[in-house]
Amino acid sequence: MSQHPDAAAQPDSGGDESLADAFWAVARKLRETSQETLAPWDITPAQFRALRVLRRNGVMRLSELSDRLQIAPRSTTEVIDALESRDLVRRRPDPDDRRATLVEVTEHGTGVLDAIREVRGTEAERAFELLSPADRADLARILRKLRE
Repeated sequence: MSQHPDAAAQPDSGGDESLADAFWAVARKLRETSQETLAPWDITPAQFRALRVLRRNGVMRLSELSDRLQIAPRSTTEVIDALESRDLVRRRPDPDDRRATLVEVTEHGTGVLDAIREVRGTEAERAFELLSPADRADLARILRKLRE
């Protein structure tokens, strides 16, 4: 008796859900949880990513930030406009190129990032505590492999 071509993609539960369906369902749930976590600060996931990149890399040109975020310069400008209006980042002229603008995280932005990181860490711990230590190690290994 031959197996159905999708049999290898079926989860251990024996249900009808494929591995891809399970993956996307988890991704959707993580995205929803992320949006809920960011809601008290009125920050979108894109704004949060920009703040994290700026904090990690320090002051940078808007064009470099666009490249790192892999979004269009216009979208980066909109993200920075929203963050700047709430004193989370500041713009300043680039002393080496008067046509360019530098952007950096403010002290207030750093505080907000720290608060978000604390809440997100707790949410992640809650999600992963369902897994055994061995399952967590396997998942970490698999996610690293998929990320490559």
